[in-house]
Amino acid sequence: MASQIVIVGNGISGVTCARHIRKNDDMAKIVIVSGETEHFFSRTALMYIYMGHMKYEHTKPYADDFWEKNRIALKFAWVKRVDFSNRHLCFDNGEKLDYDKLILASGSKPNYFGWPGQDLKGVQGLYSYQDLEQMEKRSKKISHAVIVGGGLIGVEMAEMFSTREIPVTFLVREKNFWSNVLPPEESKLVGRHIKEHHIDLRFSTELSEILDDGNGEVKAIKTSSGELIPCEFVGLTAGVRPNIDFLKGSELDTNRGIVVNRKFETNIPEVYAIGDCVEFSEAPGPDRKVIEQVWYTGRMHGETLAYNLTHDKQVEYKPGIWFNSAKFFDIEYQTYGFLPSTWSKDKWSFYWENKEGKIALRLLFDDKERILAVNAFGWRMRHAFFDKAIKEAWHADKVLEKLGEASFNPEFYDSYHRDVLKSYNKETGKAVSLPKKSMFQKIFG
Repeated sequence: MASQIVIVGNGISGVTCARHIRKNDDMAKIVIVSGETEHFFSRTALMYIYMGHMKYEHTKPYADDFWEKNRIALKFAWVKRVDFSNRHLCFDNGEKLDYDKLILASGSKPNYFGWPGQDLKGVQGLYSYQDLEQMEKRSKKISHAVIVGGGLIGVEMAEMFSTREIPVTFLVREKNFWSNVLPPEESKLVGRHIKEHHIDLRFSTELSEILDDGNGEVKAIKTSSGELIPCEFVGLTAGVRPNIDFLKGSELDTNRGIVVNRKFETNIPEVYAIGDCVEFSEAPGPDRKVIEQVWYTGRMHGETLAYNLTHDKQVEYKPGIWFNSAKFFDIEYQTYGFLPSTWSKDKWSFYWENKEGKIALRLLFDDKERILAVNAFGWRMRHAFFDKAIKEAWHADKVLEKLGEASFNPEFYDSYHRDVLKSYNKETGKAVSLPKKSMFQKIFG
């Protein structure tokens, strides 16, 4: 009899794993369990539903009949606990579901840090579809919103409110925006851009307390300096953490997340974990972290585990060069390799920013002038270019010489990389030149 594989979570990790298991195994019984939504949707599109650019049905990559056609069963329910000894899930409605192999892909949840009043109505994060529904319902009575935490979700929430002309105060405890991630120049660029969108961005400001209106709803917040800011909504966006509360106290090995090896195996036989809820026992590669909660890593987790469950020869997860992308309102951000906010003296960087302060490029090199990492703002780059350059440790001069090939921006003009090269030569005293154009290029551009 074919084994029953149960996947807890219908996000990118769980769904990718289910699809790839089915591609490689026509006989396996696959069940995806989720209490969030009946069908898989693109979590990164939540903000666009609120902003009116999309409807929920537009965020579902697959038609509703896809699952039945591919014989992937869907169970719409919340898991209360897992009985690992008897191999079954216990749902909050009292039902149970047996499994032969269990894949935990339960995702993330917003960080709460024990602020007084954090459980009031009108206080929430933005991760789940239920969060979006609550935000939508609440928005009808908001005259002012406060967002706490200078991360990417906070920027998304600020942009969402901005489209409805709801005033926002944005509290960031650091001196500049995302300064624990970005170098000072990039951090200031993003901060300026947020303020230009009429967001009241407060640096070096921390939340102290959320105040009750007497009916269990938020009426204001108090900052660490004692300032009171009236509001009807508080967005807690100070990062996310693995969603594993339902596993605490069980025999499953957990720390901040579910502890796995590079094959996504847990300490319990036939129990695996993938996606945002995972914590590797050792970092899966140079400059990688034991917890990485981004979309593409979740997809890679699902693909790798599916392969191992359907092949005799096992492989380890190898994520390669770190990369990520995001948007700060209308400025796109891309990063390749690990580019910290500060670096040691054995490394050096080159930074260029256009006169308008909307487009920027930082290149980080080692002491032998080999490229290590890249930050790009307002300039869409080709992933393959920098992935190859970093893997092959290109010399700085080669990177600058070929920089024109990196652009993937439809509005790109030669002046960008020419201006960057001119600035690079001036700063370093070099005379790096662009490759000579062939006759064909001269004629046709």
